[in-house]
Amino acid sequence: MGEMFCFQCEQTAGCTGCTGHAGACGKEAETALLQDELTGALIALAEMVQQKPSVRTEATDDLAMESLFATLTNVDFDDAEINRLTERVHAEKARMAGEAEIASIPDYSMLKLWDAQEDVRSLKSLILFGLRGMAAYAYHAAVLGQRDESVSAFIFEGLDAVANGKTQDELLPLVLKVGEVNFTCMEMLDRANTEAFGTPEPTEVTMKVEAGPFIVITGHDLHDLKLLLDQTQGTGVNVYTHGEMLPAHAYPEFKKYENLKGNFGTAWQNQRKEFDNLPAPILFTTNCLMPPASSYSDRVYTTGVVAYPEMTHIGADKDFSRLIEHAKELGGFSEEHTFTGINGGSTLMTGFGHGAVLSVADTVVDAVKQGAISRFFLVGGCDGARPGRNYYTDFVQQAPEDSIILTLACGKYRFNDLDLGTIGGLPRIMDMGQCNDAYSAIRVAVALAEAFECGVNDLPLTLVLSWYEQKAVCILLTLLHLGIKDIYLGPTLPAFVSPGVLDVLVESFGIRPISTPEEDLAAILA
Repeated sequence: MGEMFCFQCEQTAGCTGCTGHAGACGKEAETALLQDELTGALIALAEMVQQKPSVRTEATDDLAMESLFATLTNVDFDDAEINRLTERVHAEKARMAGEAEIASIPDYSMLKLWDAQEDVRSLKSLILFGLRGMAAYAYHAAVLGQRDESVSAFIFEGLDAVANGKTQDELLPLVLKVGEVNFTCMEMLDRANTEAFGTPEPTEVTMKVEAGPFIVITGHDLHDLKLLLDQTQGTGVNVYTHGEMLPAHAYPEFKKYENLKGNFGTAWQNQRKEFDNLPAPILFTTNCLMPPASSYSDRVYTTGVVAYPEMTHIGADKDFSRLIEHAKELGGFSEEHTFTGINGGSTLMTGFGHGAVLSVADTVVDAVKQGAISRFFLVGGCDGARPGRNYYTDFVQQAPEDSIILTLACGKYRFNDLDLGTIGGLPRIMDMGQCNDAYSAIRVAVALAEAFECGVNDLPLTLVLSWYEQKAVCILLTLLHLGIKDIYLGPTLPAFVSPGVLDVLVESFGIRPISTPEEDLAAILA
């Protein structure tokens, strides 16, 4: 079907864009073009919603969330599934046109965006990619029964902005509004998770896998994990988390399940090696799916928005019986296996969300005032395969011994098996959870600023972030909306940020690319 253009993720070819017949993520050109068609249909739908808001329904909101989520990197590789979503969007456009007695707006051509003036293209791409990330968080919250009208409405407002001819001066405030609304979205998801599963508690998680049949569950969807645990109880099949599912062990609700045993493997980009010949099926609940290798492709199951051609997909009924029977057939390991993180550690700590950290806020504040803690570093974000990401391991290892490392998302797998000791009874590495738990980091930073009667930017706190996909984009925009400055970003700067837009971000927010751990630490501690 021709050649693709995609520059939405960090690993994009040559740090400029994936073109030709396939992307670095394994997405083929035909799939990329179909995702562009889906996006163009969504943008037209949004224009119609803006024209006649009264015909927007909850089903319209759900369709927009699901469709945007499907266009995230490493989510939906199945052309048939993408076509079905586009057909649903077209049907929704037809319904709205009929009920509102308005003309159906033709689908937007994404070539108009890709061929736009570079600064306009950059700002609109920031809006679009940020909306994709935010839609994923809104989707997870909706699954747990939480919705927010301001989030749902802004998804259509933002998509509409991609189509119209706004100037750079008009687009920049909308970029920051993505961050503002995403903060509301992350707050909503935090509330949804804690109301459903309790407040996370500091928890040590083993990397041992017991003998016998088991299932590995990866992604981000905690609701899917609960349903799987419910269905595997009493079957003799154990469940192990992978990747961004690790923080589930810290929630009180999940501690009740004896069949939730530990964590297998590390970050998403290692799956083709870690799942090779694994005697167990793997359930993908959200993004981070790589094209499966032939050695385990027959053991890959997908659910929700995730899809890959010829892989078994579990539909909305969430009936995992076939997956459970497959685990029994494979049998698991014949004896206990102990695995390690990338630095050799065999246990991982998680559960240091805002509830846990703020419960010992007095201890933290006293430690700072007494000089026991000199600085906080938030080192986290998305992991990835591009060379140079060992920067984050080296940075953490070289950070002053009287500093605390806050971390979150799968970037923590670079160093979360290290034992860096404690300060005043507090572990030096505190895993705050999934990528969406950046909300926890913000809550902690604001509380510390209040305790010290200063602004967040005046705290002894430095953010050193790694990014990969579009959820990282919306989190970065949230941090910028909150006025947080001097963020170190790597391993590369986004290809969709033009030199002109980068100049604005540097001048207004002090965004800076990472260099070397030695140089960056010297600058931070100067």
